[in-house]
Amino acid sequence: QVQLVESGGGLVQGGGSLRLSCAASGRTFSSSAMGWFRQAPGKEREFVATISWSGGSTYYADSVKGRFTISRDNAKNTGYLQMNSLKPDDTAVYYCAARKRRSVTDSAYDYDYWGQGTQVTVSS
Repeated sequence: QVQLVESGGGLVQGGGSLRLSCAASGRTFSSSAMGWFRQAPGKEREFVATISWSGGSTYYADSVKGRFTISRDNAKNTGYLQMNSLKPDDTAVYYCAARKRRSVTDSAYDYDYWGQGTQVTVSS
């Protein structure tokens, strides 16, 4: 079992940066791929980024490629999402997720554990 807690959200001006953290409990985190998803009001949850268990493989949505960076520190049982050059369209609740498998995936259905989410608001 893995429990996930996100932090680091907040209000930022367009062009600014935020770093989200995802603290995991449970022994299996270091062997789990993880991902970040987001959901804006009135919209469906969408994929943002994913990283393999070792950090050796990453994959991003086109909308964030070149601006966001996903990473992890297995020694600290923590995942991160560095968000730069933020835009108002990035406003959403951001969720981290982990799966029992080691490989990356952009499908929310493939993830077994979810955090409660953290709000990111980007002003214009």
